[in-house]
Amino acid sequence: MLTALWYGLGTAVPLFLGAAIGLLYDLPRPVLAGLMAFGAGAMVAAVSTELFAPAFADQGLWAAGGALMLGTVVYVVADRVIENMLGPAALGWALMLGALLDGVPENAALGTTLAAGSGGIVLLVAVAVGNIPEAVAGAASMRSALSHRSALLIWGVTAVLLVAVVVVATAFADSLPEAGIPLIQAFAGGATIAVIADSLMPEAYREGGWWVGICTSLGFLVAFALGA
Repeated sequence: MLTALWYGLGTAVPLFLGAAIGLLYDLPRPVLAGLMAFGAGAMVAAVSTELFAPAFADQGLWAAGGALMLGTVVYVVADRVIENMLGPAALGWALMLGALLDGVPENAALGTTLAAGSGGIVLLVAVAVGNIPEAVAGAASMRSALSHRSALLIWGVTAVLLVAVVVVATAFADSLPEAGIPLIQAFAGGATIAVIADSLMPEAYREGGWWVGICTSLGFLVAFALGA
């Protein structure tokens, strides 16, 4: 169980540190755009290699594809509700929602991997790499709507929840149905794709312009290399 706690902290601490950086430092917009694009590229690699591919191999196209689309729809609907409620201030909340919708299934998968004794270091690194820019961008977008203390508390609670998911998933892995984890991974993949398309890349291109394509490819390359 101590190992699960350390792995959980390995995913949550980068998220919290990224949020603190986004709140405390006024990063130049092109730098923030580059970070968002890098994170988007890393998330593309995570979806294709760590999330959807195992689900497709285990459950086939219809089950895995259905879970993927469900994750996409859940995020898109939730993001739309947030946009209608908050208007221009919605981006930070949307990225935090994305951190939860893709982070909870990813961390659940990490916990069950640990329970199976197969390590999980590759997934840990991939999740951590994606969490940092997502949190930096999300927290920076909250600066105009919330106090630093309130925003940091919100991201801190999110980080604690992600640690708890790893610990709980490790403890109860044996009681999960056989198809549970692959479908959870596919759901996370769908939510991740929606985060990239709805929140990360439009904002990154608006703030950074043409060069965010290079940052996106670099993020993909780094994450893919870590999983190779």
